Amino acid sequence: MANSYKVSSSAPQVHSGPLVTGAALVAAGGLLALAGMVIGGGHLVTALRRWVKDMDVPPSELAKLKLAQARAAAAAGADVWQHGPEARSARGR
Repeated sequence: MANSYKVSSSAPQVHSGPLVTGAALVAAGGLLALAGMVIGGGHLVTALRRWVKDMDVPPSELAKLKLAQARAAAAAGADVWQHGPEARSARGR
């Protein structure tokens, strides 16, 4: 009984046309995505600069203020933790 099918040991046959087309589409999509990121990023940077310029208090000053508030809160918490809440209210009178 003879085999009716042929066993091939070679690699699969790949046509270059679809591969080239696919690579070109991927490259075009990448360029479109890059252009979109550049345009969107530029708009975002412009909007952020305008927002910071319109602020009443600059971000650096606001950060200094928040740091001072955090230090005061930490010192008050440490004082209450070490001396208890009664000692804090007695000293405040």
